[in-house]
Amino acid sequence: MKVNWAVQPFRPLCQRLAPALPVKVAGVSLGLLKATALDIAILAGHVLLYPSGIGQERRAAPIPAPLSAPDPPGPRLTPEEHTPRLPSQADHRPPVVLLHGFIDNRSVFVLLRRSLAQHGRQHVESLNYSPLTCDIRTAAELLGRHLEEICARTGKEQVDIVGHSLGGLIARYYVQRLGGDRRVRMLVTLGTPHAGTRVAPLANAHPIVRQMRPGSPVIEELSRPASGCRTRFVSFWSDFDPLMVPLEAARLDHPDLLTRNVRVSGIGHLALPVHPAVATGIRQALDASHISAQSEEEPQDPADFTGPSGLTVA
Repeated sequence: MKVNWAVQPFRPLCQRLAPALPVKVAGVSLGLLKATALDIAILAGHVLLYPSGIGQERRAAPIPAPLSAPDPPGPRLTPEEHTPRLPSQADHRPPVVLLHGFIDNRSVFVLLRRSLAQHGRQHVESLNYSPLTCDIRTAAELLGRHLEEICARTGKEQVDIVGHSLGGLIARYYVQRLGGDRRVRMLVTLGTPHAGTRVAPLANAHPIVRQMRPGSPVIEELSRPASGCRTRFVSFWSDFDPLMVPLEAARLDHPDLLTRNVRVSGIGHLALPVHPAVATGIRQALDASHISAQSEEEPQDPADFTGPSGLTVA
């Protein structure tokens, strides 16, 4: 996926990328000016929306079944004689669960949620985990309990998850280490440090940041064999993400997992759950996976279920 306008406000990353593009320094600078203005707008908008996402999402009460009308006079129809009502396509799709990143909340998914709803996803839920969360394993266990409740409430056996940053790592731990592959059909991650990130060493004071470092016990656990894992993975990673050091840390490369890595060029970490091109890619991945899951044979190549591997936004 290539995005021609983007978000990238961090000067150290620019200094790191500039030597690789000596001929286009002027172009990069102009792009950075536009990207910085856009990033500020995204951040400002998110700050305004943040209070609205602090509390847990309200769950809609189930709609009671309508009272049956009295039978009309005349002979009664047997059940076989009634015309069956065909369920809509959306009724077959699993619920989509959105999981935010570190020190964030569900308000980050306002635009993505709207995009999914406008394209037929009738059941989308956003989960909040506590900002005081200090352990990925504990958060993954709590996620599992939430998903069990969602499946029981909706009557679905599986869900799809979209996780931004830390949210994707929590969901992956649940899938790989806690048997969550029976509940999670597809996991889409956005800027998730699958291999760990070395950004901001001073942030090591927080235990959950230490768990996101390369070589941490959690990252080591996720690198272990995971044969038989049924969940499909699509990882969106940006070559302008200042929170991923190295940038490829957001790629998911594991020999036992069905994965597809989608490179997003030109946008930063904050824009991944906001950018319309990424939202389109997420929808395509979820829809393609749903179609392949209904086929008689399971696909052996992740490309079979993720749809197009790239988009260009003018």
